[in-house]
Amino acid sequence: MTVAAGIGYALVALGPSLSLFICVISKKPFLILTLLSSTLVWLISLILLSGIWRAFLPLDSTKWWPFAILICTSVAFQEGLRLLFWKVYKRLEDTLDAFADRVSKPRLYLTDKMQIALAGGLGHGVAHAVFFCLSLLTPAFGPATYFVDRCSQIPFFLVSATIALAFVTVHTFSMVIAFNGYAEGNKVDQVFVPSVHLAAGMMTLINFANGGCVIGIPLLFMMVILTLMHCGRMVWRRLMENQRQGNS
Repeated sequence: MTVAAGIGYALVALGPSLSLFICVISKKPFLILTLLSSTLVWLISLILLSGIWRAFLPLDSTKWWPFAILICTSVAFQEGLRLLFWKVYKRLEDTLDAFADRVSKPRLYLTDKMQIALAGGLGHGVAHAVFFCLSLLTPAFGPATYFVDRCSQIPFFLVSATIALAFVTVHTFSMVIAFNGYAEGNKVDQVFVPSVHLAAGMMTLINFANGGCVIGIPLLFMMVILTLMHCGRMVWRRLMENQRQGNS
């Protein structure tokens, strides 16, 4: 392969995130800070998780259950960190609202809160892509490509980039759903996010089967579509409720 192929794989994984950053995040400095802080937090969490699991390496690649345990513990840790991240954000939101009241300025609008959640989720997704995909792409800039025996139909780098794209999307919009669920006390949203996260993680285990990537990747993108649909419905409902409250 060539440099063009390596850049192409990177854009498969992070192209939509780059577009989202340019169109939404880059317009507000506070969103950029949120994105950077979120990326740093999630990268540190992934490094800590890898350090903990390093004591159990190497895992037996012929068995799927050690990886299932790894995924379950990782998802539980990250979802706990997501809740902590929201609590820190909530304190900051209360501080900003109190400051706005003192200087007779409007409080954060609903759209502002959603954009902050979006920036936090994008940071989570970018951290995942950097950790699990971009760190593997260096050989893709060389003169050849690489296939694995269990997925000989698709280049390994393309599989990694496609899976990274799926998880970036899930993490980005799951944060919007989760922040809304925590703020409203909506149990459906609070359960939906870790459930989709865990289901998406478990679907990657299908890649252990011969030709499993051909089945696992479409199933993973079904989780992406489900997340986008749920997020879209939730955002539309909140915006309509907010509009009715403004008109009343």
